Amino acid sequence: MNINRLLGFVLLAAALALPSPSRLGAQAQRGVAALPPAWVPPPVAQYPAPRVVAVRAGRLFDPRSGTMLTNQVIVISGDRIVDVGTGAAIPDGARTVDLSRATVLPGLIDTHLHVMDGSPLIAPGGPGVGPSGPGAVGLNQPLQYRELVALVNAQRDLNAGFTTVVDLMTHGGWYGTVDLRNAINTGVVRGPRMQVAGPGIVNTNKANIAFPLLGRQEMSNLGAQIANSPWGVREAVREHAHYGVEWIKIYSTEQYTLNANGTMVNTPTFTLEETQAIVDEAHRKGLKVACHAYGGEGLRSCITAGVDVPTHAVDLDEASLKMLVDKRLPLTVTMFDLSMEDAQEFKRFGNSRWRMMEKSFKRALAAGVTLPFGSGAGPFPHGTQVDQFAYLVKWGMSPVQALRAATTVAAETIGWTADVGAVEKGKFADLVAVAGDPLADITEMSRVVFVMKGGQIVRDDAIGK
Repeated sequence: MNINRLLGFVLLAAALALPSPSRLGAQAQRGVAALPPAWVPPPVAQYPAPRVVAVRAGRLFDPRSGTMLTNQVIVISGDRIVDVGTGAAIPDGARTVDLSRATVLPGLIDTHLHVMDGSPLIAPGGPGVGPSGPGAVGLNQPLQYRELVALVNAQRDLNAGFTTVVDLMTHGGWYGTVDLRNAINTGVVRGPRMQVAGPGIVNTNKANIAFPLLGRQEMSNLGAQIANSPWGVREAVREHAHYGVEWIKIYSTEQYTLNANGTMVNTPTFTLEETQAIVDEAHRKGLKVACHAYGGEGLRSCITAGVDVPTHAVDLDEASLKMLVDKRLPLTVTMFDLSMEDAQEFKRFGNSRWRMMEKSFKRALAAGVTLPFGSGAGPFPHGTQVDQFAYLVKWGMSPVQALRAATTVAAETIGWTADVGAVEKGKFADLVAVAGDPLADITEMSRVVFVMKGGQIVRDDAIGK
């Protein structure tokens, strides 16, 4: 017999004698053999020790002095800043983040937006699914779906540099913003720090259209809760407090008419007595009140009643302006939500809210009214409100004023000066960076390249790498 043929028979016999991999039992796998008789859950996760990070900032905007500090080191332990300055010592073993070619700023604050508004599917950067795509759209979406939309919108705000936001009305989402805020705070999902309102409150008026979102209460066309009489509005405020909001949002004007002569007629909703009841009940519960008012009696009632923040004031007359100044109340002016309809309104009325808002903004700025950054994002895509900085300057603010509006001024408006609004020892490690100098070119704020919230890097576009 040929020797090669004999060797082939030997190898075949040996192979047949060995068990195939498919016939190997559990005993042949060490890991399986070592398993306990019944599965044991893993131990509870342990929180790691606070991580130490050192950020090298080539330029650091100080909103208090309004200047750019150079060659700063920001030392962070966990979620807080523990030291900052040119001589801040970097601890051994600290992770270093090099932003020596960038401008670092405090995390930005948007004091007026709506995360449950606006589909991220059709926003810039979305997959391009239009409103005629599959599924319900707008306010007809189920609450669970809108909660997911709100999460994506909030994350877009964070990615744009807004580490803190105030959501002023859910527009049919009831108290979904409370749940989102809580999920972010407990670390279930990533998002900005949030203060929130629930549904806005409005009284019965001609603009109300029944909206069958939930059967338990009547809803207006914008998803607002309808309440009437001083005791009725107090009851509404108590319900909102029960569900865990920080803000009460009321509509003191809802209907309006634009006139070709550049004026506007605003129909008030709540009476002064009702507005005073809302403010009194909210403040008793430790809540703040923001009031949507374009002008006229509705705006004056808000200011007289002592709301914390009037919003819009598209038609700001001299009487209302004097009241704002005398009471030292801030005014939140949204912009791009009005710009979206400028062409249509001007074609129809020979006037527009956008053009009136520019005049009122300049009047308020000249009078020294505090103007915190508030975008109204929702009707327009979340994350694009960074472009508002340039329009604040276009309408008369200095770059320093525009940056302060979204840092120290906004922090004071929402009552969080101890934690946010500046890069200082003891505050949250919320940082934003842009490549250039926004004091020289404010449009740099439209090109955020780095975001950190609470010591965690959210975005890093690798400046100079």
